[in-house]
Amino acid sequence: MVTELDSLDKFLKSKGQLHNAVVQGLDLRNLDLDWSKLNFQGSVFLGCDFPKSVSAELLSSKGALIFPKLPDLPYNPYRNSLYTREELMEGWSYKLDASVDKQIYDHFVKLGKNNANVLESLAQRVHDHAVDDALKNLLDGSNDGEVKKVIGIMGGHGTSRTDPFYKKVVYAAKSLTEEGYFIASGGGPGMMEAANLGAWLAGVSDDEVENVLAILSKAPTYKDEGYIESAQKVLKLHPDGAASLAVPTWFYGHEPSNLFSPHIAKYFSNSIREDGLLAIATHGVIFAPGSAGTTQEIFMDATQNHYVTFEVISPMVFFSEQRYKKDTMLYPCIEQLAQGHKYAEFMTCVDEVKDVVEFIKSHPPE
Repeated sequence: MVTELDSLDKFLKSKGQLHNAVVQGLDLRNLDLDWSKLNFQGSVFLGCDFPKSVSAELLSSKGALIFPKLPDLPYNPYRNSLYTREELMEGWSYKLDASVDKQIYDHFVKLGKNNANVLESLAQRVHDHAVDDALKNLLDGSNDGEVKKVIGIMGGHGTSRTDPFYKKVVYAAKSLTEEGYFIASGGGPGMMEAANLGAWLAGVSDDEVENVLAILSKAPTYKDEGYIESAQKVLKLHPDGAASLAVPTWFYGHEPSNLFSPHIAKYFSNSIREDGLLAIATHGVIFAPGSAGTTQEIFMDATQNHYVTFEVISPMVFFSEQRYKKDTMLYPCIEQLAQGHKYAEFMTCVDEVKDVVEFIKSHPPE
């Protein structure tokens, strides 16, 4: 059995019994330990910092495997937690975006995104695996003892904050969070922001929600001046919102991660991010109006349900009859595909928030 030690508290509680333990991204330099007496057989250290008196050769001689820190990276491939908005926004100002988020994106672009050298590609893969691991710990209750009932909300990244369906998604996410569900979005602007914002506002009055929407409407899209500042103003008004999950990617790093989720699983690989986001949404996916990206996600989710890829069938809610029954015919297309399959019973196309919430509640995953 492998033991995962991703915090100093867990490391200290192990009392030196590190046999078959994976120690992930910890700074161990200030621990007062007699390292010569610890059991390292079968242990693995991922990007850890050790006291000067403890060499890699010593640990290796006692049976440990050391994955060293990689140089000249603006990110930690071996991180042991998800990102927070504070971490990603560090260095940002009204005059200059020198945030950690922007530094990592610039590094990613400079090295050619999908054409990076072998060491950089390896670092990115290790990083995304670490994010996967941290995300699992969040959702399965390892962090707080609460298994999350995840609802994914997809939709257009370019949707204005003044769009009627932006508002509807805010209220749908708010209501579902109040019902005990855990909202997950793609973490970017538009409908994704609406999803995380709605979750954040769980428990506040409708009048307060309308005030928030009025504040955000002054910078309707992420390309407008004051977009970040208006979100920060909302956070000052409502500093203690409910948790949700954002799953953005540096592949589209020119779009800012929205600020309304305390848990940010940011990836380099967009394919891992999209497939993974749909996979974790075991209690359903809501498709607000969107374009090509949302269309791709609809077919990916239908495929997962069609073949029961992850051993569960969950609701597919198409949130706009105009968009999905008339403009694109996507709902009739998937409806036809689902004929003869169980997930046909888990599909609906509606316009009202109350109908979204009721369908999700009445169709638990099978």
